[in-house]
Formats: sequence, structure tokens, C-alpha cells
Amino acid sequence: MSFSFEALKLDPDLLGNLQSLGYDSMTPIQQQSLPPVLEGHDVIAQAKTGSGKTAAFGLGLLQKLQVGTYRVQALVLCPTRELADQVARELRRLARARHNIKILTLCGGMPFGPQVGSLEHGAHIVVGTPGRIEEHLRKRTLKTGEITTLVLDEADRMLDMGFQDSLDAIVSTLPQQRQTLLFSATYPEQIKALAARVTAQPVMVKVESAHDARSIRQHFFNFGLNKQRLTALRLLLLKFRPGSALVFCNTRRETEEVADELRSHGMSALALHGDLEQRVRDQVLVRFSNKSVSVLVATDVAARGLDIEALDAVINFHVARDPEVHVHRIGRTGRAGNRGIACTLYSEKEQYKIDRLAEYLEQTIEPDALPPFSLLEKPAYKPPMATLQIDGGKKQKVRPGDILGALTGENGIAGKQVGKINVYEQSTYVAVTRDAARHALRKLRDGKIKGRSFRTRRIG
Repeated sequence: MSFSFEALKLDPDLLGNLQSLGYDSMTPIQQQSLPPVLEGHDVIAQAKTGSGKTAAFGLGLLQKLQVGTYRVQALVLCPTRELADQVARELRRLARARHNIKILTLCGGMPFGPQVGSLEHGAHIVVGTPGRIEEHLRKRTLKTGEITTLVLDEADRMLDMGFQDSLDAIVSTLPQQRQTLLFSATYPEQIKALAARVTAQPVMVKVESAHDARSIRQHFFNFGLNKQRLTALRLLLLKFRPGSALVFCNTRRETEEVADELRSHGMSALALHGDLEQRVRDQVLVRFSNKSVSVLVATDVAARGLDIEALDAVINFHVARDPEVHVHRIGRTGRAGNRGIACTLYSEKEQYKIDRLAEYLEQTIEPDALPPFSLLEKPAYKPPMATLQIDGGKKQKVRPGDILGALTGENGIAGKQVGKINVYEQSTYVAVTRDAARHALRKLRDGKIKGRSFRTRRIG
């Protein structure tokens, strides 16, 4: 089969848009899943994050969308608000050549009222999290009678997060005559059971998650006694000094303990887990993605859907419980032609997990020696950026260009000293180089943005 999108029976406007977006050829998951998706089959696809799966299901649902029918025709369920936002953005890019397509995001952590208003104005595609979608169904603000496509994205994480009952409740309201597309990074028994309930004669697709040794260097460290695990983690961070490191823990409590311990030694670290309020979670993710925090300590569930570019290192504080999860974790580094490092810490008690992983990877795993303890005497390294929070956002019609202009105007900082700018509903976060942070903060406090003064403070 040809790897070109032109080999598919896609509308010319969708094909033309793909070319303008630089989508020259299909990824493996697109090659295998798009033909059966476009033919109308139910599909169960196993593929990791970053494999191009959003385009795989997105092109399928856009192809059969009846644009003139202003009703919800496709429902995409995601485990987290971050992933839902990411999927909705990609769908809008794929749909931009077809006019008047409305894509709505319905997630928890956001006000309910405005979502009801948006639904009343009509939408073609709804992307959301199970809890909030179920709430809309319960209050009858979301109509599902004309849905022809259901997508379960990262279904394994939705089950891990306890959304089983919500998924069943949502599916029970949908038309039986529909297409169901289930995407999952792993395929445990829970997913098999879910797939059996929600799909009919599905086509099975699996893309191997093998990683190129040239882009990811894997290291395994047997540190001996369990109480030395945190010390071993510090040694790895001090040796490799990654600008952005994702440290995986198996429990929420552990993420806080590890992040606290790292901070107590002067390291820049934050925890990410499911108990965080949405506002705090947004702040954590912004600070990590804009490189004003070097280390993010997270659970597998919380890390799903993170759209972090150029992640330098992944460190497994504990060995993943499932070899597939291990492969999925380390696949977050070494992407898009970049080099990455993957380190796994294990004790003697976890040797059986390493043996199981070696069998799964079909390779011999030999432990590396830990870096010398003399590294602990060195000062912790600092992230290159700092984050400023401005108490104004989309509601106040603040745009990234307004922030950039305010920072780089008369007697301001240089444009190259400004990093990512993230605008939310009520607040905006801007990254600036650490050496420019004090000057930038003074410039925003003393100056005006769009003719108005906004409270501004440094948060990291």
C-alpha cells in the first residue's frame, strides 16, 4: 500500500489541507488504521502517544461529517483536559479547509454554564472528558441521537482513572448504529472487555512501540538498598543535568515526596498527580513546558496527554508494573529526531520486573554503575527560564502579541529573552530568561497591556 495520503479516498479539500500542513506521508498507525476507518469499520488500535493517531481517527470522522446538519455527529472521549485540548486543536487544524465546522471541548475544571450556551448554538464534534460529558448527558444539555462516530482516545488511562462506569453510562445513550474507534497505548484485559462491549466486529491494528536505540539511550541502575533510591535519583539528575526530565512514580503520594526531597536539595522540581486542582495543574504544566522547572515528578495517569516538546530525559523512579507501560514512558523522549535518555532505577526486590522487561524487549539488561557520590557536593543546577503570571487572559482579550509588545517596548527586554506565552481564560503565563526576569517583571508591573494595568508576579 502507498504511504501517501493521496492513496486514500479523502475529499480534495482535506487532502489539500494535509499538504499545506506538511503531512507528506502517513505514519505507521495511519497506514494501518485509516483504510478501515474510512470504510466505516469499528477499529481497535494500539499505539503510543505521538504516533499520529489523532489524524488517524480525525480524518475518518471529518470525511463523513454532514456539515449542513448542525448536530453533534462525533464524540471523542479523552482521559484528561490537556489531551482533550490537544486533540481539539489538531482536529481544528485538520478541518480548517472545510468551512463552518464547529468543534467544542467539554471538560471538567471549567465553568459549566458557558458550555451549555455553546451547545445551544450547535456543534458538529464534541471532545471531552468522561466525567463532564456524563454530567451534560445527565442534565440533558448534550444530545447524542445523531452521533455516528465514537472515539475512545487513550482508553487504558480512562479505565486507570476510574472512568469505567462513566464510559458505560455514556455509551448506553448513543445510537447502536455507529462507528466506534478505540485507541489505547496498552491492551490489558480491562481494555479487551471494554472493546467487546462497545465495538462490533472490529478491525485490530497494532503498531509496535519499538524505540530506535540511536534516539534513546537506555540505562538501568541497581542501587542496592531501597533507602538509597532518592539519592540515586539525585545522582542521575546531577550527572545528566537534563533541562527537562519526567520522573515516573507509581503512586500520587510518592510524587509529592520525591518532588519535596528534590526541592530540599535545591533542585527545581514539581509534582503532577490527579489530586491537584485544575488551576494548580495548569501552572505546573506551563512551568515545566516553558522550561522554568527542570523536573516533573508524575504518575502514569497524570502524565497522559502531556504535549511536551523535546523532553531530554525520562527516569523511572520505580520499574513500571507492565513492560508496555515502560516502553510507553520512555517513548516520550528522543522524539522528532532529538536524542533522549531513559534511566530506570531498581532494587534487588525488583529484579524480577527487570527480567520480565528484558524478555519483553528481547534484549539483555545489564545494570550501569551509579554516578560517583562526589556529585552530591555540587550545587543543584537551575532551569534556564522563569515564569511570570499576569492576572488577565482571554476574557480580557489579552493576546500573546500584547504581552510580547509590553515586554520588548521602550527600555524593555530583548525578544530573544522571551519564551513561551500561554493565555488562559483569566490569566496569562510568560516565560523569560532567568537573567531577564527582574527587569521583565518591573516592565509589566509599571507598564500597561492594551492600555490596562494587570497584577503580575513571578511564580517560578
